[in-house]
Amino acid sequence: MAGKIRRCPSDGTYTLNFSCPQCGTETRTAHPARYSPQDRFGKYRRRVRYG
Repeated sequence: MAGKIRRCPSDGTYTLNFSCPQCGTETRTAHPARYSPQDRFGKYRRRVRYG
């Protein structure tokens, strides 16, 4: 069951559905992406996210 729990970005509700039962928006996975030291594009993702 690992990686199946999802979280609503607007109200923070945890669910197993692809849409939030409270507000109806699309949910996202609740787990961060795996870290890899060989990640070639990590610096670009961090630059977009943190400025």
